[in-house]
Amino acid sequence: MLVLDSGGLSRLAARTKTSVSLVRALTAQELWPPLVPTMVLVESLHGDAGRDANTNRFLKTCIIESAVSVDVARRAAELRRLARTGSAVDALAVAIAEPGGTVLTGDRADIEALAAHANRVSVQVI
Repeated sequence: MLVLDSGGLSRLAARTKTSVSLVRALTAQELWPPLVPTMVLVESLHGDAGRDANTNRFLKTCIIESAVSVDVARRAAELRRLARTGSAVDALAVAIAEPGGTVLTGDRADIEALAAHANRVSVQVI
């Protein structure tokens, strides 16, 4: 499973040559579509239709996860405690990727710190 955090979502939605190439590569590897937790939208969107147009268009190609179970929320809190860093949204992205998933991010330090305490979660930075 591929999970996007806010940095990953924002960079892929920018529609640069690099992001388009990455989406094509992920699709070829059957890693597309990614999962985007709704809480990531709070960090990624501006609340302005014009500024959010590319991101909203991009989100149509993703799986939007709107529910977070109590167990996942508790696991995210545990990951934040163990890592001593990261936002609640970052911790939720890592917890959702457990076990064995990948978080695509633009924030290497916090996500890697959280993933170091997670169950087989890898981190890919774009």
